[in-house]
Amino acid sequence: MVILGFLLVLAGAGAIAAALFASDPGTGAELLGFDISTIETFLLGVAAGAAILLGLSIIKWATKRSIAQRKERKELNKLSERLDRADSERRADDVPDEKI
Repeated sequence: MVILGFLLVLAGAGAIAAALFASDPGTGAELLGFDISTIETFLLGVAAGAAILLGLSIIKWATKRSIAQRKERKELNKLSERLDRADSERRADDVPDEKI
């Protein structure tokens, strides 16, 4: 998910950069072989900004999720070790002492 977020951010930044460098003030531009007007350039900027925000929110969500999973895995490993220790102690207590 983090990779998808980074791709959205990069695509949005690339679209903004392409629109900035390809457009002429007041006349529009030619972007990727298409003639686009000033309004279309504006809408491209809005869509690129939305893609950047979506990408950043995906990155944030994925990071929080991975941190929560890591914390849960750590807690489960700790509980598993405690259970194994208690189980080995119980088995040691169950073995009767044999004296000859």
